[in-house]
Amino acid sequence: MAFTFKQFHINDHGCGMPVSTDAVLLGAWAPLTQAKHILDIGAGSGLLSLMAAQRSEADLTSIELDGIAVNACSQNFNASKWQSRFNLLHTSVQEFSATHQANTSIKFDHIICNPPYFKGGTQSNDRLRAQARHTDTLNFHSLLQAITQLLTPTGTASLILPSQSMPPFKEELDRSTLFIEQLTDIRDSDLKAPHRHLFTLRHSAIGSQSQTKTNFCIKKLDGRYTEEMITLITDFYLKY
Repeated sequence: MAFTFKQFHINDHGCGMPVSTDAVLLGAWAPLTQAKHILDIGAGSGLLSLMAAQRSEADLTSIELDGIAVNACSQNFNASKWQSRFNLLHTSVQEFSATHQANTSIKFDHIICNPPYFKGGTQSNDRLRAQARHTDTLNFHSLLQAITQLLTPTGTASLILPSQSMPPFKEELDRSTLFIEQLTDIRDSDLKAPHRHLFTLRHSAIGSQSQTKTNFCIKKLDGRYTEEMITLITDFYLKY
């Protein structure tokens, strides 16, 4: 499926996860101010990396496990005006973390990830979609371990998860040296409970581990986007 944004074009070329509202929210919300080296874990078709390239002057490293997604991501990067700033790697985050630490002392001041979040349960018959959505190839423990190892001491990681995945994620987080610094609860409308959560992670040694919590509503009761949603996506969606 193809999707055209104001400054770039995405074609997922059969990737497991197509362009989604979750990914757009994360890519537009993540605090990238002054980031110089950004890591995109599980890049898929490259949407988050392309949004980060538009929003910053950073160099971007994008890692993706699936070969079909890597091919799509490469084509999307090469078709963009920021192609010289991308470094796309076909690897798992576990392997990347190990080899990166062995070969360089450079770490990332921002990490962005729309992680797999289902553990067990019925999986899609589409292998790529199942891989993108389930934690079989990247569980929360491995993800947090990689973020801990790859993030600079003062860096920030931005993620998004559905409500049902937050308790198991927080269980793993409590066993790590990271904490949630900023949490934004997302609801489809004012009549619905939050169903997604945007959040940032920092190393525990930074600050006093205080947390800022906000709310975000996607749509009005009549189905139109709220003003806060329009403000967030206006640099990306063609119709706004």
